[in-house]
Amino acid sequence: MSVDDADLPPYATDPGTGPDPDGVDPDQPARPAGSADPGTPADPGTGTDSTDPAEHPLALRLEHLILGAGRQYTPFQAARTAGVSMDLASRFWRAMGFADIGQAKALTEADVLALRRLAGLVEAGLLSESMAIQVARSTGQTTARLADWQTDSFLEGLTEPPEPGMTRAEVAYPLVELLLPELEEFLIYVWRRQLAAATSRVVQSDDEEAVDRRLAVGFADLVGFTRLTRRLEEEELGELVEAFETTCADQVAAHGGRLIKTLGDEVLYVADDPGTAAEIGLRLIETMTGDESMPALRVGMAFGTVTTRMGDVFGTTVNLASRLTSIAPRDAVLVDGDFAQALGAAGDAPVSEVDASEDDKYRFALQPMWRRPVRGLGVVEPWLLTRRS
Repeated sequence: MSVDDADLPPYATDPGTGPDPDGVDPDQPARPAGSADPGTPADPGTGTDSTDPAEHPLALRLEHLILGAGRQYTPFQAARTAGVSMDLASRFWRAMGFADIGQAKALTEADVLALRRLAGLVEAGLLSESMAIQVARSTGQTTARLADWQTDSFLEGLTEPPEPGMTRAEVAYPLVELLLPELEEFLIYVWRRQLAAATSRVVQSDDEEAVDRRLAVGFADLVGFTRLTRRLEEEELGELVEAFETTCADQVAAHGGRLIKTLGDEVLYVADDPGTAAEIGLRLIETMTGDESMPALRVGMAFGTVTTRMGDVFGTTVNLASRLTSIAPRDAVLVDGDFAQALGAAGDAPVSEVDASEDDKYRFALQPMWRRPVRGLGVVEPWLLTRRS
């Protein structure tokens, strides 16, 4: 792909001739990363161009350390060097979660390489353009949260000044310098592990369509969380949410489920079969009720066809699990009729009094509850799920 006239910003000249908006001839070879424009003073502490005097010098040094290169390109220059249109480059940039920067010289050789790689996958026919945008968006959303968490919870706790008179900023740079390669390797390892697990699930699944699959979906919700937000200090509330999310993540992973997302006082998870989801739901209740510092918990689960997209799940089954959670008693698990039927078919729970009177071969017990209307889903008959003693 190349830049054509329609892709040029209004102030740009013909891409084949003349300088670009920054006075740099686009036909000249790119300068090495970190080098300055001729006649432009470079920041001696960073090796990068001084683009904004208001920026903190340490922030620029950390950016250079983390990105591995100095600021060298405007968006126009980066797109031209990568051989992609400005329109596509802008869409990649926004999809990754970054704000428009006009024509500030803020991009590095790494940004050019990323553009070139994504565009190359499209040109080779391995990805459609819309799929490449989705790749950029899903990666950006996932890593943005990871980066925020590491900075807020991990990095800040380790950069407490060890000596009087030292600032946190003075501690941050050498710490990041030491941690960066180790965390990068660990991130790649975890990603490869997760990718291997995800592809294995798809290959082993009986569903012909990987996007629409039959899954057990569960929600776990803290009771009275809104009242807690008014009563607890911010730090106490943060600790409670972190403990809740950690407990849920551990139980879901340990018993074979997959955590989809956390929403402060609520978590969403899925499992390939109702038996696995049932074990997770009951484990969550048992673990939380054993912790006096935690509020009560309620869990709702449903089984059926689910649409999966960009790591999230959608559809009527998800909505039903959410509604069941909202009507579940404190410290209890409610499931829908399909979930109960699937447990019975798998031999995990009796679904009739005759079955229940046989022997203790079942892991779970099911008790039908009153039929009731559920907003947007009509009338449902929930079942109370318990562990069979």
